[in-house]
Amino acid sequence: MLTVGSLTEQELHQRLRNGLTLSTGPFAYRIHSRCPPVAAGLATLYADFPIEPDGGIADFHIHVQPVRGMRRWLGSQVEFRLDQHSPFLPLPADHAFALLEWGMNWCLASQANHYLLFHAAVLEKDGQCLVMPGDPGAGKSTLTAALMLSGWRLLSDEMAMIDRDDGQASPLARPVSLKNQSIDVIRGFAPDAVLGEAARDTHKGTVSHMRPSATSVTRRRQKVRPTQVIFPRWRAGASTQLQPVNKALAFERLAAHAFNYSLLGRLGFELTADLIDTCRCWDFSYSDLPDGLAALDGLPR
Repeated sequence: MLTVGSLTEQELHQRLRNGLTLSTGPFAYRIHSRCPPVAAGLATLYADFPIEPDGGIADFHIHVQPVRGMRRWLGSQVEFRLDQHSPFLPLPADHAFALLEWGMNWCLASQANHYLLFHAAVLEKDGQCLVMPGDPGAGKSTLTAALMLSGWRLLSDEMAMIDRDDGQASPLARPVSLKNQSIDVIRGFAPDAVLGEAARDTHKGTVSHMRPSATSVTRRRQKVRPTQVIFPRWRAGASTQLQPVNKALAFERLAAHAFNYSLLGRLGFELTADLIDTCRCWDFSYSDLPDGLAALDGLPR
Protein backbone atom coordinates (compact mmCIF):
# COMPACT_ATOMS: atom_id res chain seq x y z
CA MET A 1 0.00 0.00 0.00
CA LEU A 2 1.38 3.40 -1.02
CA THR A 3 1.45 5.87 1.87
CA VAL A 4 2.41 9.52 2.11
CA GLY A 5 5.49 8.55 4.10
CA SER A 6 6.71 6.21 1.36
CA LEU A 7 7.02 9.04 -1.20
CA THR A 8 10.24 10.91 -1.81
CA GLU A 9 10.10 14.67 -1.40
CA GLN A 10 10.11 15.10 -5.17
CA GLU A 11 7.32 12.54 -5.65
CA LEU A 12 5.18 14.23 -3.00
CA HIS A 13 5.57 17.66 -4.61
CA GLN A 14 4.72 16.21 -8.02
CA ARG A 15 1.58 14.51 -6.72
CA LEU A 16 0.46 17.69 -4.98
CA ARG A 17 0.83 19.64 -8.20
CA ASN A 18 -1.47 17.14 -9.94
CA GLY A 19 -3.70 16.43 -6.94
CA LEU A 20 -3.02 14.05 -4.03
CA THR A 21 -6.06 12.15 -2.71
CA LEU A 22 -6.18 11.20 0.98
CA SER A 23 -8.96 9.36 2.78
CA THR A 24 -9.76 10.44 6.32
CA GLY A 25 -12.58 8.31 7.65
CA PRO A 26 -15.61 8.48 5.35
CA PHE A 27 -14.25 11.41 3.29
CA ALA A 28 -11.64 11.73 0.58
CA TYR A 29 -9.84 15.02 -0.03
CA ARG A 30 -8.06 15.75 -3.30
CA ILE A 31 -5.36 18.26 -2.33
CA HIS A 32 -3.62 20.57 -4.82
CA SER A 33 -0.74 22.73 -3.64
CA ARG A 34 2.59 24.20 -4.70
CA CYS A 35 3.34 25.47 -1.18
CA PRO A 36 6.38 23.86 0.52
CA PRO A 37 4.83 24.05 4.05
CA VAL A 38 1.89 21.95 2.83
CA ALA A 39 4.18 19.24 1.47
CA ALA A 40 6.31 19.31 4.63
CA GLY A 41 3.25 19.10 6.90
CA LEU A 42 1.75 16.20 4.97
CA ALA A 43 5.08 14.31 4.97
CA THR A 44 5.44 14.73 8.74
CA LEU A 45 1.86 14.38 9.97
CA TYR A 46 0.10 12.22 7.38
CA ALA A 47 2.97 9.75 6.84
CA ASP A 48 0.84 6.72 7.79
CA PHE A 49 -2.11 7.63 5.55
CA PRO A 50 -2.57 5.61 2.35
CA ILE A 51 -2.77 7.49 -0.92
CA GLU A 52 -5.95 6.84 -2.85
CA PRO A 53 -5.59 5.78 -6.52
CA ASP A 54 -5.44 8.49 -9.15
CA GLY A 55 -8.76 9.02 -10.85
CA GLY A 56 -10.79 7.95 -7.83
CA ILE A 57 -13.74 9.93 -6.52
CA ALA A 58 -12.99 12.66 -3.97
CA ASP A 59 -15.59 14.35 -1.80
CA PHE A 60 -13.69 17.63 -1.65
CA HIS A 61 -11.34 19.14 -4.25
CA ILE A 62 -9.25 21.66 -2.33
CA HIS A 63 -6.41 24.01 -3.21
CA VAL A 64 -3.87 25.80 -1.04
CA GLN A 65 -1.96 28.00 -3.44
CA PRO A 66 -0.11 31.34 -3.60
CA VAL A 67 -2.55 34.20 -4.14
CA ARG A 68 -3.07 35.64 -7.59
CA GLY A 69 -3.94 39.13 -8.76
CA MET A 70 -3.28 42.37 -6.87
CA ARG A 71 -2.97 40.67 -3.47
CA ARG A 72 0.38 39.22 -4.42
CA TRP A 73 1.84 42.73 -3.96
CA LEU A 74 0.91 42.63 -0.25
CA GLY A 75 3.59 40.02 0.43
CA SER A 76 3.85 36.25 0.25
CA GLN A 77 0.32 34.97 0.91
CA VAL A 78 -1.67 31.80 0.31
CA GLU A 79 -5.36 31.10 -0.08
CA PHE A 80 -7.62 28.09 0.50
CA ARG A 81 -10.19 27.17 -2.13
CA LEU A 82 -12.86 24.48 -2.25
CA ASP A 83 -13.37 24.12 -5.99
CA GLN A 84 -13.44 27.83 -6.89
CA HIS A 85 -14.80 29.15 -3.57
CA SER A 86 -12.48 30.90 -1.09
CA PRO A 87 -14.15 31.00 2.35
CA PHE A 88 -11.19 32.66 4.12
CA LEU A 89 -9.01 35.68 3.61
CA PRO A 90 -5.46 34.88 2.43
CA LEU A 91 -2.86 34.18 5.11
CA PRO A 92 0.94 34.47 5.26
CA ALA A 93 2.69 31.77 3.27
CA ASP A 94 4.18 30.11 6.35
CA HIS A 95 0.62 29.45 7.62
CA ALA A 96 -0.14 27.27 4.60
CA PHE A 97 -0.39 23.93 6.40
CA ALA A 98 -2.50 25.36 9.24
CA LEU A 99 -4.75 26.87 6.56
CA LEU A 100 -5.08 23.45 4.94
CA GLU A 101 -6.20 21.91 8.25
CA TRP A 102 -8.66 24.71 8.99
CA GLY A 103 -10.01 24.45 5.46
CA MET A 104 -10.50 20.70 5.76
CA ASN A 105 -12.48 21.29 8.97
CA TRP A 106 -14.56 23.96 7.22
CA CYS A 107 -15.44 21.53 4.43
CA LEU A 108 -16.98 19.16 6.95
CA ALA A 109 -18.68 21.80 9.10
CA SER A 110 -20.33 23.39 6.07
CA GLN A 111 -21.04 20.36 3.87
CA ALA A 112 -21.29 17.08 5.84
CA ASN A 113 -24.91 17.42 6.92
CA HIS A 114 -25.61 13.70 6.61
CA TYR A 115 -23.93 13.62 10.05
CA LEU A 116 -24.81 15.44 13.25
CA LEU A 117 -21.67 17.52 13.83
CA PHE A 118 -20.31 18.80 17.13
CA HIS A 119 -17.19 20.79 17.93
CA ALA A 120 -15.76 18.07 20.14
CA ALA A 121 -12.94 15.56 20.45
CA VAL A 122 -13.71 11.84 20.23
CA LEU A 123 -11.49 9.01 21.52
CA GLU A 124 -11.99 5.28 22.13
CA LYS A 125 -10.30 2.59 24.18
CA ASP A 126 -11.59 -0.97 24.67
CA GLY A 127 -15.08 0.09 23.61
CA GLN A 128 -15.18 3.09 25.94
CA CYS A 129 -15.83 6.13 23.74
CA LEU A 130 -15.46 9.70 25.02
CA VAL A 131 -17.09 12.73 23.39
CA MET A 132 -15.45 15.88 24.77
CA PRO A 133 -16.92 19.25 23.75
CA GLY A 134 -14.49 22.04 24.43
CA ASP A 135 -14.92 25.73 25.13
CA PRO A 136 -11.94 27.94 24.20
CA GLY A 137 -9.23 27.58 26.83
CA ALA A 138 -10.73 24.43 28.35
CA GLY A 139 -7.70 22.29 27.44
CA LYS A 140 -9.60 19.92 25.14
CA SER A 141 -6.83 19.49 22.59
CA THR A 142 -4.12 19.04 25.23
CA LEU A 143 -6.20 16.35 26.92
CA THR A 144 -6.99 14.74 23.57
CA ALA A 145 -3.31 14.57 22.61
CA ALA A 146 -2.32 13.11 25.97
CA LEU A 147 -5.07 10.48 25.84
CA MET A 148 -4.01 9.40 22.35
CA LEU A 149 -0.37 9.23 23.45
CA SER A 150 -1.51 7.05 26.37
CA GLY A 151 -3.15 4.39 24.20
CA TRP A 152 -6.55 5.81 23.30
CA ARG A 153 -7.62 5.70 19.65
CA LEU A 154 -8.17 9.14 18.17
CA LEU A 155 -11.34 9.55 16.15
CA SER A 156 -11.12 13.32 15.98
CA ASP A 157 -9.70 16.33 17.78
CA GLU A 158 -12.15 18.88 16.35
CA MET A 159 -15.24 17.20 14.94
CA ALA A 160 -17.57 14.64 16.48
CA MET A 161 -19.52 13.14 13.57
CA ILE A 162 -22.59 11.18 14.63
CA ASP A 163 -23.98 8.95 11.89
CA ARG A 164 -27.64 9.70 11.28
CA ASP A 165 -28.39 6.04 10.52
CA ASP A 166 -27.00 4.30 13.61
CA GLY A 167 -25.97 6.97 16.13
CA GLN A 168 -22.34 5.88 16.08
CA ALA A 169 -19.31 8.20 15.93
CA SER A 170 -17.40 8.11 12.64
CA PRO A 171 -13.63 8.63 12.80
CA LEU A 172 -11.41 11.08 10.95
CA ALA A 173 -8.06 10.51 12.74
CA ARG A 174 -6.45 13.68 11.42
CA PRO A 175 -3.66 15.57 13.26
CA VAL A 176 -4.36 17.13 16.68
CA SER A 177 -4.20 20.92 16.72
CA LEU A 178 -2.18 22.24 19.67
CA LYS A 179 -2.06 25.90 20.56
CA ASN A 180 0.26 28.12 22.57
CA GLN A 181 1.20 26.59 25.97
CA SER A 182 -0.28 23.23 24.97
CA ILE A 183 2.61 22.68 22.58
CA ASP A 184 5.20 22.74 25.36
CA VAL A 185 2.95 20.74 27.69
CA ILE A 186 2.73 17.89 25.17
CA ARG A 187 6.44 18.07 24.33
CA GLY A 188 7.17 17.67 28.03
CA PHE A 189 4.60 14.90 28.46
CA ALA A 190 5.78 12.87 25.45
CA PRO A 191 9.15 13.96 24.03
CA ASP A 192 8.78 11.41 21.20
CA ALA A 193 5.48 12.89 19.94
CA VAL A 194 5.76 14.03 16.31
CA LEU A 195 4.76 17.68 15.88
CA GLY A 196 4.86 19.75 12.73
CA GLU A 197 6.37 23.18 12.27
CA ALA A 198 4.64 25.84 14.36
CA ALA A 199 2.63 28.56 12.63
CA ARG A 200 3.11 31.73 14.69
CA ASP A 201 0.95 34.83 15.04
CA THR A 202 -2.21 33.18 13.70
CA HIS A 203 -5.64 34.28 14.89
CA LYS A 204 -5.32 31.44 17.43
CA GLY A 205 -1.78 32.33 18.48
CA THR A 206 0.96 29.77 17.86
CA VAL A 207 -0.38 26.54 16.34
CA SER A 208 1.37 23.20 15.82
CA HIS A 209 -0.23 19.92 14.76
CA MET A 210 0.61 16.48 16.15
CA ARG A 211 0.70 13.27 14.12
CA PRO A 212 -2.13 10.82 14.88
CA SER A 213 -1.09 7.40 16.14
CA ALA A 214 -0.64 4.62 13.59
CA THR A 215 -3.45 2.67 15.25
CA SER A 216 -5.80 5.62 14.90
CA VAL A 217 -5.03 5.85 11.18
CA THR A 218 -5.32 2.10 10.60
CA ARG A 219 -8.75 2.04 12.31
CA ARG A 220 -9.98 5.27 10.70
CA ARG A 221 -13.02 3.52 9.20
CA GLN A 222 -14.18 1.79 12.40
CA LYS A 223 -17.16 3.54 13.97
CA VAL A 224 -18.02 3.25 17.66
CA ARG A 225 -20.99 4.16 19.85
CA PRO A 226 -20.25 6.93 22.38
CA THR A 227 -20.43 5.93 26.04
CA GLN A 228 -19.35 9.10 27.90
CA VAL A 229 -19.85 12.82 27.36
CA ILE A 230 -17.11 14.76 29.15
CA PHE A 231 -17.05 18.54 29.62
CA PRO A 232 -13.36 19.17 30.39
CA ARG A 233 -11.90 22.20 32.13
CA TRP A 234 -8.25 22.71 33.00
CA ARG A 235 -7.78 24.98 36.03
CA ALA A 236 -4.41 25.84 37.54
CA GLY A 237 -4.06 24.15 40.92
CA ALA A 238 -7.40 22.32 40.67
CA SER A 239 -7.76 18.82 42.02
CA THR A 240 -8.95 16.13 39.61
CA GLN A 241 -12.73 15.85 39.84
CA LEU A 242 -15.46 14.09 37.89
CA GLN A 243 -18.94 15.37 38.72
CA PRO A 244 -22.10 13.92 37.16
CA VAL A 245 -24.05 16.37 34.99
CA ASN A 246 -27.85 16.39 34.89
CA LYS A 247 -28.90 15.02 31.50
CA ALA A 248 -31.14 17.96 30.66
CA LEU A 249 -28.24 20.34 31.28
CA ALA A 250 -25.85 18.07 29.38
CA PHE A 251 -28.24 18.10 26.40
CA GLU A 252 -28.36 21.89 26.40
CA ARG A 253 -24.59 22.24 26.67
CA LEU A 254 -23.84 19.63 24.01
CA ALA A 255 -26.35 21.13 21.56
CA ALA A 256 -24.61 24.50 21.97
CA HIS A 257 -21.49 22.89 20.44
CA ALA A 258 -23.33 21.55 17.37
CA PHE A 259 -22.63 22.90 13.90
CA ASN A 260 -25.87 21.77 12.28
CA TYR A 261 -28.32 20.98 15.11
CA SER A 262 -30.85 23.59 13.94
CA LEU A 263 -30.38 22.70 10.28
CA LEU A 264 -31.30 19.07 10.96
CA GLY A 265 -34.41 20.12 12.89
CA ARG A 266 -36.25 17.27 14.58
CA LEU A 267 -33.57 14.77 13.56
CA GLY A 268 -30.90 16.90 15.23
CA PHE A 269 -32.94 16.91 18.45
CA GLU A 270 -33.54 13.16 18.34
CA LEU A 271 -29.88 12.29 17.64
CA THR A 272 -28.65 14.58 20.42
CA ALA A 273 -31.23 13.20 22.84
CA ASP A 274 -30.27 9.61 21.99
CA LEU A 275 -26.59 10.43 22.50
CA ILE A 276 -27.24 11.93 25.92
CA ASP A 277 -29.60 9.11 26.93
CA THR A 278 -27.04 6.39 26.16
CA CYS A 279 -24.03 8.16 27.73
CA ARG A 280 -22.90 9.04 31.21
CA CYS A 281 -22.31 12.80 31.40
CA TRP A 282 -19.59 14.49 33.48
CA ASP A 283 -17.95 17.77 34.33
CA PHE A 284 -14.22 17.07 34.47
CA SER A 285 -11.77 19.49 36.08
CA TYR A 286 -8.06 18.88 36.49
CA SER A 287 -4.65 20.52 36.61
CA ASP A 288 -2.31 17.52 36.79
CA LEU A 289 -2.31 15.76 33.42
CA PRO A 290 -1.25 12.22 34.50
CA ASP A 291 -3.77 12.31 37.36
CA GLY A 292 -6.49 13.43 34.95
CA LEU A 293 -5.67 10.64 32.51
CA ALA A 294 -5.89 8.07 35.30
CA ALA A 295 -9.36 9.38 36.22
CA LEU A 296 -10.62 9.03 32.66
CA ASP A 297 -9.14 5.53 32.36
CA GLY A 298 -11.16 4.59 35.46
CA LEU A 299 -14.55 5.85 34.24
CA PRO A 300 -17.42 3.48 35.02
CA ARG A 301 -19.05 1.80 32.06
